[in-house]
Amino acid sequence: MPASEPVRLGRKRALPPCPNPLFLKWLTELRDEARERGQKIQYTYQKAISSLNKYPLPLQNAREAKILQSFGDGICKILDEKLQRYLSENGPDAPIHSLPKGAPPPGRSDNNSLAPSRKKNAAGDQGKDKGGGRGGRKKREYVPQKRSGGYAVLLTLYRQSQIPGSKGYMFKMELQAEAQLLCDKSFSVPDLGSKYTAWSSVSTLIQKNLVIKTHNPARYSLTEEGLALAERLESAEHGTTDGPEGGRVEVRSEGEEAGEEGEEEGGPGVVDLTGSDEDEEEKEEDRMHPAKRSACVSQPGREVDGMGLDSQTRSTKPNGGCLLPGTYEIILCVDFIETTGGSNHRKQELVKELQRNGVSFDVRKLNVGDFLWVAREKVAPIPGQLRAPAGRELVLDYIIERKRIDDLCGSIIDGRFREQKFRLKRCGLRRPVYLVEECGTAASHLSLPETTLQQAIVNTQVVDGFFVKRVQDVRESAAYLTVMTRYLTKLYQNRTLICRSRELEGDEGSDEEERGIPSCSLISFAEFNHGAVKNKCQTVREVFARQLMQISGLSGDKAAAILEQYSTPYSLLTAYEQCASEAEKEKLLSSVRYGKLKRNLGPALSRTVYQLYCTQGTLS
Repeated sequence: MPASEPVRLGRKRALPPCPNPLFLKWLTELRDEARERGQKIQYTYQKAISSLNKYPLPLQNAREAKILQSFGDGICKILDEKLQRYLSENGPDAPIHSLPKGAPPPGRSDNNSLAPSRKKNAAGDQGKDKGGGRGGRKKREYVPQKRSGGYAVLLTLYRQSQIPGSKGYMFKMELQAEAQLLCDKSFSVPDLGSKYTAWSSVSTLIQKNLVIKTHNPARYSLTEEGLALAERLESAEHGTTDGPEGGRVEVRSEGEEAGEEGEEEGGPGVVDLTGSDEDEEEKEEDRMHPAKRSACVSQPGREVDGMGLDSQTRSTKPNGGCLLPGTYEIILCVDFIETTGGSNHRKQELVKELQRNGVSFDVRKLNVGDFLWVAREKVAPIPGQLRAPAGRELVLDYIIERKRIDDLCGSIIDGRFREQKFRLKRCGLRRPVYLVEECGTAASHLSLPETTLQQAIVNTQVVDGFFVKRVQDVRESAAYLTVMTRYLTKLYQNRTLICRSRELEGDEGSDEEERGIPSCSLISFAEFNHGAVKNKCQTVREVFARQLMQISGLSGDKAAAILEQYSTPYSLLTAYEQCASEAEKEKLLSSVRYGKLKRNLGPALSRTVYQLYCTQGTLS
């Protein structure tokens, strides 16, 4: 172009109108309604609006829109319902591709008011760097609102760190139990109409580098910044207006802080939709496990009654972490595998027998065991809601694994029998029971001799310490479950049940249990079932134990004894390398004592383990 020729300026070409104005109108209404309610689905609707504005072809129904980005089954179903209602009101020949009265034009700015713009954010950041406009304002420090979830967590971690000889971290259940007393919102139950609990604020503390999360199970501790903030909060809690360094503690709401940050980083009206994986993990955990409850913990200086309940807890939250007598009922939980699949007629017979005996039972997925009992909180229905809110559930210390003789034979052959006993011992319940069901003349057609099966049953009771109950058929199994349900109902009817965590207490029984008094410190069903997942993430120690138990003759007790001295394969191999001769290596584990009788592991097993881990090439 010659330099003397003037530059021709022109306007942008106007965008063509959206060929689907009805769908655009309905999506805009859904987005505005979600925005008024403060629901995050408004951003999904906004993405769908943007995607629909870019699509140049008319749609005959919402199902055709599934090819577009951000159009899922839920949005398409809502639009199809609105379309059917529109056609029923205006006739089947009503136009669906013309713009109805009152519909916002597709190119209008209010249709994109929620869309985040990275370019605008970048421009705003440049403006802040130059110090011009509102972006030059100093960012205020994050301080959680008093008696909020973040406030309670910081104070609890700080106070725990000040205890002489403290371990320097807290587990989740322990932290929830202690922090609940400092928080007005529940750490386990979301508010009405919300899916978030006070625990959701922990992800914010981690993002702000105030709390650090490590290990599995998770351990929570304060960072240096979190410790400094917690010290100031503690000073304010005791009535001091100034922190230890003379700085005034300004306690503001988390919502106000979040709103201000959004205004600083992207300007007014710009929403940052990027979230951390930690935040999503915590929110997902709250959604998947809403029944996890905080324990009832009494503080020094409070009056405590004989059942371990302090007066303040009873007055403000009568069942904050406990189930009082009369507020719960005993329910039998049946694994859904026991009612479906296999011999359906036989399994349905068990359900019918329980119903005929008047037993209250609930069919659900159990990750270990076939039957157990829970104390379920009685919850009154809330006016205006279709279903009553879910009550808390604490698992009683009794769990039953049911085995027919033919199933027992198969589980011994494929190795499931030993693994099931190992998982039952580790599930956190102190009274495991094996319910062995005879199968009549079918026992003569099994692939293992009857003496082997009888020996396995005896070993389960004598060596492994399980209670074994033998019955003849399904009817006797149902009768035993009925009697046990009624017995446990009477046993726990006048007792206050307290929620405990497997992270805080071992699986050993107390002196009261040895005297026949049932334990009233129980774990929640959500924690029990989550901890019993078969293929969950395992530590090196757990995998090492499973490896050792694959060796013939090496039981769980023997594997545990080896793990006490050599917790990982690396430590065992290091010990082998320090031995002077082959004979010493073969006898390294022979003197390891296991079980209650403290017997030696023996040279044969010691040699087998050595050959497994130290033989080069294939094993003969």
